[in-house]
Amino acid sequence: MMGREHVPNDTIESSSAKESLMRYRTDHKQATRHRILQAAGRRFKQEGIDGACAATVMSDAGMTNGAFCAHFASKEDLVANVLADQLRAQRQSLDSQPTDRGGLEAFIRSYLSSQHRDQYADGCPSAALLDEIARRPAATKQVYTDELMGVVDDIASRLHPTNAEAAQTDALTLFGLMLGTLQLARALTDRDLSDHLLTRSVVTAMKLLNDPA
Repeated sequence: MMGREHVPNDTIESSSAKESLMRYRTDHKQATRHRILQAAGRRFKQEGIDGACAATVMSDAGMTNGAFCAHFASKEDLVANVLADQLRAQRQSLDSQPTDRGGLEAFIRSYLSSQHRDQYADGCPSAALLDEIARRPAATKQVYTDELMGVVDDIASRLHPTNAEAAQTDALTLFGLMLGTLQLARALTDRDLSDHLLTRSVVTAMKLLNDPA
């Protein structure tokens, strides 16, 4: 009977160290990428996509310009990834609400609030960037469309669970109302009028919930 082959302890330790190093590098790269996406999302929503350069984004993330190419092929690649990241975060925010009608009403009230109006950097990416998104390349717009429809489908699931097609159309209409209202409220110089617009739009949105087309 042959004896079990002996593996030196230093070989085992070396292998374990390599695995740990590889995990660290992977985790570190993912964390770095996340920092860039977060910084870019805030900068884009504050200054616009075309108004924010990659160097500024990297500075916001606390990194040098040279690190950019290790994560993104181009600024357009960054834009597409930022839109996806932002919309997924918005979907998570909606998913954190109860799955019933009350959860949707809470989401609407939060979206059409003066606090959201005043928080460009931390707010809805669509409200801040929609006009620029419409002029992006087709591939970027496709990423936006795919991720946005995830948000819309989550809204739809709280409307007509038994009629998916009608619910999706109603959800898209509702979100369009909310989005346009927020953009207009941000553009108005009369703060009282802006506040009134937001308040009345909540009422209108609730009517849509009660009487969908």
